Amino acid sequence: MRRSDFQFDLPESLIAQQPLDERAASRLLCLDGPTGGLVDGHFRDLPSLLGPDDLLVLNDTRVLAARLHGHKDTGGRVEALIERIAGEREAWVHLRASKTPRPGGTLRFDGGATATVESREDDLFLLRFDRPVGAYLETHGHIPLPPYIRRPDDRADRRRYQTVYAQRPGAVAAPTAGLHFDEDMLARLAERGVRRACVTLHVGAGTFQPVRADHIRDHRMHAEYLEVGEDVVAAVAETRARGGRVVAVGTTVVRSLETAAAEGELSAWRGDSRLFIYPGYRFSVVDAMITNFHLSESTLLMLVCAFAGTDAVLAAYRHAVAARYRFFSYGDAMFVTRRDAEGGP
Repeated sequence: MRRSDFQFDLPESLIAQQPLDERAASRLLCLDGPTGGLVDGHFRDLPSLLGPDDLLVLNDTRVLAARLHGHKDTGGRVEALIERIAGEREAWVHLRASKTPRPGGTLRFDGGATATVESREDDLFLLRFDRPVGAYLETHGHIPLPPYIRRPDDRADRRRYQTVYAQRPGAVAAPTAGLHFDEDMLARLAERGVRRACVTLHVGAGTFQPVRADHIRDHRMHAEYLEVGEDVVAAVAETRARGGRVVAVGTTVVRSLETAAAEGELSAWRGDSRLFIYPGYRFSVVDAMITNFHLSESTLLMLVCAFAGTDAVLAAYRHAVAARYRFFSYGDAMFVTRRDAEGGP
């Protein structure tokens, strides 16, 4: 398979630049994996698509205010994007500057913080700050909106680019399928008897890394830290015993559960995952998923194609463009059922 097999045309006007006033006001395109059938709906319809035997699995990561602006001692401007906090005063970051800072160099950020460049590994720099990183980000960091949102972050993004159930800080991008849920929707699902469980996957900046290899099997997937607890393993087992479905909220949850089942059986798991899911992958855990619309030729689109079939997914995307669905992080959503055990193209 080639990268170009996952290409689609998207008018820029359909890329959502702002969230809707209400989270659950999004549209919901339902794709039946076995048949390829499509139904236009609204996210508020979700409870009618789930039953009391189903398990909804969420990603409880919390987005850091991870973008920092500053300058080098030489005066040149610099922008830092925190990839991972490595200690109370240390963090691995992506740096954007006219000239790459060298180890030992000093960076000065808004609010008076300074950081020393300790080392570099590939595209990441280890910075040592003069104060605790977490508290500094809360007061002076900016929400790291994706590059296709062509505006600066504002105060509203601190709330809206975050799920209502976010608990564990560590992500630099939101698990966007979860942005459609509000407290009322969670309550309606609970009243219907739908059970919930949470995994943690801290979405990294690599989620926006383009696939550069022509043959997708040559692509090296970025690493992301995840945790799947014993409680999730037990909840999945109970769901299977009831004959219910495991419904993943987002591609991050799919990657988490499938990583934890990589040895053949779902078990508790924590660590960095580089699992790359593309057509031909055999799914072990997930039966249905809620997901946003993803970038052309992206690894996230490839995952959805593995789940419901490439032809069916790309047909759904063409339908979504024609019907003027809103795309990407602040856009509309899909409810997708699994095509088959092999997720073929």
